[in-house]
Amino acid sequence: MTPLWPVGTDGDYIAARLALARAERELRDRIERVAAARRALPLGAELGEYLLAEGPTDLDQDDPVRSTPLRHLFGEHETLVLYHLMFHPDDDEACPMCSMWIDGLHGVAEHLAQHTAFAVVAKAPLPKLRGWARRRGWSRLRILSSHGTPFNADLHAEHPDGSQRPMVSVLVRQGETVRHFYSGAADFLDGAERGIDLLCPVWHVLDLLPGGRGDWYASNSYPPR
Repeated sequence: MTPLWPVGTDGDYIAARLALARAERELRDRIERVAAARRALPLGAELGEYLLAEGPTDLDQDDPVRSTPLRHLFGEHETLVLYHLMFHPDDDEACPMCSMWIDGLHGVAEHLAQHTAFAVVAKAPLPKLRGWARRRGWSRLRILSSHGTPFNADLHAEHPDGSQRPMVSVLVRQGETVRHFYSGAADFLDGAERGIDLLCPVWHVLDLLPGGRGDWYASNSYPPR
């Protein structure tokens, strides 16, 4: 075993770190069991033919705008991961926490593309949404607006009062049919937070610090790039 501490470390630290190492390994094993259970889910409901507004690949251009069927987002893949960005049509900015998640996913977009299609969908009108994507620098992501469609409501990516719900969904294509496979929200079913923390490296780096993450939340007040 290669030590996880420098030369000169005292015995008390070594004992505590070995106990922590065992707990970290147990956590890894538990995460893998949960992932296996997730993969074993049956396919869910068949989804309708939703048309989402999408602009050019070049974020600096806003035209032309096209209506993209949900099934066309898969490209060459049979799976599609969607991030439901919390961005109400009346808001001027997207949720800062969601934006932090997408900042990270944008950074690994080319790696994800080796396995699955990925896109970001929000309820805000497309011009407002693309303006936010430009501010964040999301140039490698497909950005689509569900404004004027029941898409968010049907997938429960919004609450009955219209407030938006941060969520990730996985869809599967079978021929011309799109079916739901998995959704996970930022809140668990019992209302507890941190439901999709595993998708964001920021929290896990902060958890390495002596003070942990504390009560810190992301903000749109500092430069994202």
